[in-house]
Amino acid sequence: MTARPNIEDLQAMSTMPAKIIHQSIERDWRDVYDFAGKPENMPLWASGLASGLEPNGADWIAHGALGTVKVSFVPTNEFGVIDHTVTIESGLRVYNALRIVPNGDGCEVMFTLLRLPGMTDAQFSADAAHVEKDLAMLKALMER
Repeated sequence: MTARPNIEDLQAMSTMPAKIIHQSIERDWRDVYDFAGKPENMPLWASGLASGLEPNGADWIAHGALGTVKVSFVPTNEFGVIDHTVTIESGLRVYNALRIVPNGDGCEVMFTLLRLPGMTDAQFSADAAHVEKDLAMLKALMER
């Protein structure tokens, strides 16, 4: 997330442009889900959370380029869903859809990147590149 759109702009927009970023991993989907779904593991592969996550009740707190952010995860589930909402200091909430799905002996990891209002082409491309790098790091960790 590089842009800081106005929350009113975000609420007024019905559908944001999106890009699905995908990575195949040669590891059982349950192993990948168990690892990737633990907030304490995310700094190992998700560069936006490299400073670490601290538990705060049911949520997690991270400190980084956007200041202090709150990260709220969906409950652990049997479907490979690791969706989470990031709330930045301005109050803007960004929903991040992250899915791990079986594919034979391996799995597919898919992240839906939303283009926020006011985000330039360059910013959206940079965000996509960060997510691609993060998923490549997850792949490297899981295929060791």
